[in-house]
Amino acid sequence: MNHQALSAFIWSVADLLRGDYKPADYGSVILPFTVLRRLDCVLEPTKTAVLAELELREKSGLNPEPFLRRKAETNFFNTSPMDLQKLLGDPDNIAANLTSYVQGFSEEVRDIFERFEFHNQIDKLARAKLLFLVTEKFAGIDLHPDKVPNSQMGLVFEELIRKFAEASNETAGDHFTPREVINLMVNLIFVEDDAALSKPGVVRTIYDPTAGTGGMLSVAEERLAELNPGARLTISGQELNPESYAICKADMLIKGQSVSNIAFGNTLSEDGHPGKTFDYMLANPPFGVEWKKVEKEVRREHEQQGFNGRFGPGLPRVSDGSMLFLLHMLAKMRPATEGGCRFGIVLNGSPLFTGGAGSGESEIRRYVLENDLVEAIIALPTDMFFNTGIATYLWIVSNRKPAGRKGLVQLIDGSSFWRKMRKSLGSKRKELGGEHIRQITELFGRAEAADIATVLDAEGKEVAREIVWAGEKAPEAPQGGKVKLAPLSRIFPNSTFGYRAITVERPLRDAAGKIILGERGKNKGKPQADSALRDTENVPLAEDVDAYFKREVLPHAPDAWIDESKTKVGYEVPFNRQFYVFKPPRPLAEIDADLKQVTDRIKTMIEGLAA
Repeated sequence: MNHQALSAFIWSVADLLRGDYKPADYGSVILPFTVLRRLDCVLEPTKTAVLAELELREKSGLNPEPFLRRKAETNFFNTSPMDLQKLLGDPDNIAANLTSYVQGFSEEVRDIFERFEFHNQIDKLARAKLLFLVTEKFAGIDLHPDKVPNSQMGLVFEELIRKFAEASNETAGDHFTPREVINLMVNLIFVEDDAALSKPGVVRTIYDPTAGTGGMLSVAEERLAELNPGARLTISGQELNPESYAICKADMLIKGQSVSNIAFGNTLSEDGHPGKTFDYMLANPPFGVEWKKVEKEVRREHEQQGFNGRFGPGLPRVSDGSMLFLLHMLAKMRPATEGGCRFGIVLNGSPLFTGGAGSGESEIRRYVLENDLVEAIIALPTDMFFNTGIATYLWIVSNRKPAGRKGLVQLIDGSSFWRKMRKSLGSKRKELGGEHIRQITELFGRAEAADIATVLDAEGKEVAREIVWAGEKAPEAPQGGKVKLAPLSRIFPNSTFGYRAITVERPLRDAAGKIILGERGKNKGKPQADSALRDTENVPLAEDVDAYFKREVLPHAPDAWIDESKTKVGYEVPFNRQFYVFKPPRPLAEIDADLKQVTDRIKTMIEGLAA
């Protein structure tokens, strides 16, 4: 069964729940039962051996845990003689037996079901006389990893979460990221390290501070296994949503990862991995979500610890906490002296330009650019995510830039790299195809300027698209057709995005137009500033302020001066401006002809009505 068919089968359990449960609550039954059946199937082949080992070790007075893990051939075990199939043999006592079965799991698995609050669901299902029917449904499907691989199981969970969110009019975007976006992100963080990652016995660490159900970590693990089957990736993460955390932890258990590396809680207020750093990181934090709930803790860390904490460079406005996750990840980078780190984070457009010079957002941009940490920013197509259609950007950040990238930032406009989905999923109407991922990966890997050439036939229809690298010739236009070039990849010095915000003052004048001078203090004898005429100008860092002032300000305001005490340095990334292509307006004659055609049609319609 593919993941859609499997999730549809599991979803059919909702038919049993209808009436006794609200649609918004279906997930609280279906998700833990899916996890339970998955674990049940994993342990089934070694069940008899584990129970025999338990009896043997208890008789000898030894702690049975390490022996049971070895017999179970995985990181967890269950000491109950029950399984889901056996539970069906005693319908009258199924609630007590199921509770006992869950309690028979090792501690890390019991924690998963506590996060699901599964004991409450057992009681509720029993009272509604549904517990046997639901258990019977799940006992009838085989979810062993040999039949349903981990990657497919991850898709099943994501599909179920999306359906539950739609049924309850909630957003699913907090839980997971489209797999093709994750594939692109993993490609980009690994692309320059292929040689190092293919060495035998290599060990790397990866971290996701907004882990969700673990999709990003799973794809990264699969990708590294493709590059080097002998490599080992140690996975860490943190998740706030209890159900997503439970699913992620169960997935890691089955894969043999240490579940102690998956922390529960709010990443911003309680770092689940204090003092740890990582080789790679991936994150898709929630867009435009305020951080007022954790403001007290975050501000305390910012003020008391400064750059020794996570939020030294500055704090963004409370209405959007996405840049706090960027700062958190900067603090989690393995130092360059120990091999360094590269990470990818998906952000909306706001972190590129929100906030003027001196604001928290600007200071964060200033920190990452002046410290040469941004390798690239890639614009993704709109309508790529399940809960929003807004423009999104993928930042690639690294403290171990290759020599050719030092001091530079690459901007890639990937907004045209998409194909239409056969069926929309929430706000998601577009997806990246394999060729799109390959092309964007190549654009990043080559780190060169490039254009996209669109070839149009005589009728103006697109017949081909081709990447044209710097120094290459554009393709020739077909007879009667033309070729349109648009920027695709651009390389800029870090300082391009910095500016000085200067305050331009004009003198205060009396009713007669005479300049009013200060009468005391440091301004005695100097013209007083008129706050009503005060203005600001942003001068690029690469430009001399005095030269700019003489050229742009003095010709229009000869009495103006700069209040240097108010000058601030700011940074912004005006992404769209770098890729703007001027489109000349249509000729007036053509517009007039269109208007005449419309007015003639309206006139004919009115005459018809009058007749």
